[in-house]
Amino acid sequence: MRKVVVNTTPIIALSDIGYLHLLKKLYGEIIIPQAVYDEILSEPALSDVKMNRDWIRVEKIQDTSQKKMYKARLHAGEVEVMILAQEKNADLVIIDDNTAKKTAKYLGLTVTGTLGVLLKCKSSGYIEEVKPVLEKLEDNGLYISSSVKEYVLELAAE
Repeated sequence: MRKVVVNTTPIIALSDIGYLHLLKKLYGEIIIPQAVYDEILSEPALSDVKMNRDWIRVEKIQDTSQKKMYKARLHAGEVEVMILAQEKNADLVIIDDNTAKKTAKYLGLTVTGTLGVLLKCKSSGYIEEVKPVLEKLEDNGLYISSSVKEYVLELAAE
């Protein structure tokens, strides 16, 4: 089974529109660090995470000394996602923030974001179209630039 570590935004964004289950369909199980769990404590997504603890695993990072290196540019959840991904030798990191993505790639991690998950869901047959899901995400407050949206829809052949 692939080791997939997920940050806060993809979980909240997918949960808010009723699509959190797509992560289970694609990956079977996901791992979130304690800081991500803590970040969603005040969000409606928390109930989805609690109800799905059979495939959403919350883990604490082992080496907290590394947290200081990343703190200047990243949030606590993003920092722990990267540390946990390295500790677990993760196959994939799902994170949306551009600075965090660049940092993760610099660290040699394989990275995708929420929109990459949607593209994978379409190619795997879990959703028929990406566009309606993108629109739900936007309607729910997720910012997607027009150029990124256009690019994703082009990749989805929509």
